[in-house]
This record gives sequence, C-alpha cells and structure tokens, in this order.
Amino acid sequence: MSALLSLSHVTKVYRQGGMLGRRLITAVKDVSFELGAEPEILSIVGESGSGKSTIAAMILGQTEPTEGELQFSGRTVAIHSRSERKAFMKEVQPVLQNPFEAFNPLKRVDRYLFETARNFSFSGNRPDRQQAEKMADAALVHVGLTLEEVKGRFPHELSGGQLQRVAIARALIPQPRLLVADEPVSMVDASLRMAIVNLFGRLKNELGLSIVYITHDLATAYYISDNIIIMRKGEIVERGQARAVLDNPRHPYSQALKDAVLAADFSAAT
Repeated sequence: MSALLSLSHVTKVYRQGGMLGRRLITAVKDVSFELGAEPEILSIVGESGSGKSTIAAMILGQTEPTEGELQFSGRTVAIHSRSERKAFMKEVQPVLQNPFEAFNPLKRVDRYLFETARNFSFSGNRPDRQQAEKMADAALVHVGLTLEEVKGRFPHELSGGQLQRVAIARALIPQPRLLVADEPVSMVDASLRMAIVNLFGRLKNELGLSIVYITHDLATAYYISDNIIIMRKGEIVERGQARAVLDNPRHPYSQALKDAVLAADFSAAT
C-alpha cells in the first residue's frame, strides 16, 4: 500500500523585505519523511523557528514548497481551486493552536459544527438541520462532549479545553484520514493538556486516524507518539521510533532538548 503522506526533499524559502533590502529565509531545508498506510501519530518537535509549523502549512496545502514534492494518498498536494480545496479538506483537517482564534466570539459554536456538516456531506445532498445536528453530536461524543452541552453557547462560555475539543470535533465531521495538529495544547491549561493528548490517542485507535502532532513539548510527544522527528533550523536532525529516540538521543540538539525537560516530565508520561 502507498504511504498516506509523503514529503520528498521539501524546501521552503521565503523572501523578506522590500526591493532594496530583500533577503531569503530558508524555513525548511530538504525534508523527507512518510506516514504509512496504517494509523499513526507522528510528532514533529522543535523550538520556535525550527520549521515545524511551515511543514504543517505545506501539508495542509496552505503554502507550496519552493522545491520538492508533497503527496497525500499518492497524489501531489496542489490546490488551485475551491473544489480542490474542499475535496482535500474532506481528508485532511487542521487543529489549530489557539481555539479562541478559531471561533468568532459573536457566533455560537454549534453554528460552526452545523455549517461544517452541511459543507462536507457525503451523500451529495446538503443535510437538513436535523441531520446536521446528528452529525455534530456524533463528532462531539468522540471528544467527550455532547451537542446538548454546547448548543447555543458562545466561545467565551466554554473553557479553553472544551473549546479545543469542539474544534477537534469540528475537524472530525468530514471523517478525515489525517489531522494536522499544530501546537494544539500550548494554549490549554496545564491540567488539561494530557486530556487532549490522550484524546488524540483514542481517535487514532477508535477512528483509524493518522495525526501529525506539531509541538515544542517533548514530554507530550514522548507520551503520545509512535514516531518522532526532531527539527532544528529547518532541518531534520533526528528521527525514529519516539521512545527509542527520546530515551537515547544521539544528536547534540536532541540531547539538549531532553536535558531542558525535567526528568519528572518523562516519568509522568510513562
């Protein structure tokens, strides 16, 4: 079976400044990796500026690589029209860093769920209100909520953890094969982070989802990942099975990242 997601020698260069002060910034340099056909959680770990969020944007088709190729399910990720975007987003969905920025504060959160259900119907017919509510409720149940709990409520009436779970439920409605979660717990209260991380593990097992988990948090990556990529200044410095890499990091940068995390964080993640 072909890989679900494949990046082959991907480089992304940005141009910054005006005509007189223009310079080139290489955000990602010659990155290659695959997600296999079987569900897995792949963590991409690195500090700010390591290129991990640029990789997420390229996987989501939000920006094109300067060099190299990305393929999803054997097809090049190239989105040039609204219909291509919609077809792609049925299979690949984002989970953003800040759930409060994902929702308009003046719009009830259930409307987002209903609109997603109507936009990504599978029957070819736009679902009515009752069908949309059924789809929304089914997705919410997967994240530990119900439609009754969130119906009619505005974003500020939910906690950060609840709102992030609603965002994840919204991403589940199209029944995607891949979630791209970019720092999904960094804006959530520390006491709730492991609940969100555990949720990703359940979604992988229960729904057969693959997840690209973008993070700077080595402890949660250690806990949840099947495989891990460690990035520094746009390049991959280490990769492999998550616990093997993080128990015995070989690259000096990987060792420094681990040393920066309290040993207690790793023991708590076992």
